[in-house]
Amino acid sequence: MILASASPVGLLLGAAAALAYAVPAVAARAIGGVTARRVLLLAWLLHGLLLAWNLFGGAPRFGFAPALSITVWLVLTAYVVESQLYPQMRARWALAGFGALTIVLALLFPGAPLPATSSPLLPLHWALGIAAYGLFAAAVAHGWLMTRAEAQMRHASPVAEGGVPLLTLERLMFRFVGAGFLLLTLTMLAGIFFGEHLYGAAHTGWRWDHKRIFTLLSWLAFATLLVGRSLFGWRGRRAVHVLYIGAGLLLLGYAGSRFVLEVLLGRTA
Repeated sequence: MILASASPVGLLLGAAAALAYAVPAVAARAIGGVTARRVLLLAWLLHGLLLAWNLFGGAPRFGFAPALSITVWLVLTAYVVESQLYPQMRARWALAGFGALTIVLALLFPGAPLPATSSPLLPLHWALGIAAYGLFAAAVAHGWLMTRAEAQMRHASPVAEGGVPLLTLERLMFRFVGAGFLLLTLTMLAGIFFGEHLYGAAHTGWRWDHKRIFTLLSWLAFATLLVGRSLFGWRGRRAVHVLYIGAGLLLLGYAGSRFVLEVLLGRTA
C-alpha cells in the first residue's frame, strides 16, 4: 500500500494533479467558468503525465486504483473534446472531484508490479479492457447528465447543461455504449481464445471465477440495452438504469475484485 512504492516524480505529479483537480471541484463558481475550464485542462494534462510516468518511468504497477485513475482520465479526455463542441455542457465539478479522488487512491494503493511477459499482445489486451472501461464510464457520465437535465426540466428549473438537447446527450451516451460494447467483446474473446498465449497455460479457455462471471453479466446487460434500443426504442430513464446495472457489474468484475484482494485481504495478486 502506501506511498513507499511511488517515486518522487510520481508523488510530485500526483500531488500537483490532485490539487489542480480540487480547484474546479470546490470553487468552480468562485473562479468563473473560463478559469475553471483552464484549470481542469491543466489537471487533465498533469494526470496524463502521471499515468505516462507510472507506465514508462520505472517498473509499472497496476491494481484497482490505477484502473479507476485511467478510467477517469479517459472520461475527462472525452469531456475535453466534447466541451469544444458543446461548451454549454457543464460537469466540471463532478469530473474534477473524481479525478482528485482516483489520483489519491492510486497513490495510496498503487497495485502490484505488472508481470513480465513475452507476448506482445498482452499490452493490447489490457489496453482494450481499459478503453472499454473508459467508454462505458463516459456513457454513464452522459446518462447522469441526461437524467439531471430531465429532472430539472420537469421541475421547471434552469437546466445545468445550458441547453444541450436531451436527444444529443442520449445519442452520445449510446455511441459510447456501442463502442465500449465492441471493445469489451474483443477483450473477452481475446481472453477466451488467446488466454494461454497471453497469461500462460493456467489461463486456457473460459474459467468460471467471479471476475469473468461479473464481466459476462455486464456484457449481457449492455447487449440487452443495445437490443432494447434497436428493437423496442428504449430511451430515457429505462435505458440509463440498464446502463447503470451493466456498468456496476463491470466495475465489480475487475476493480471490485482487486479492491477486495488489495485492501480487505491485503494481497496483491
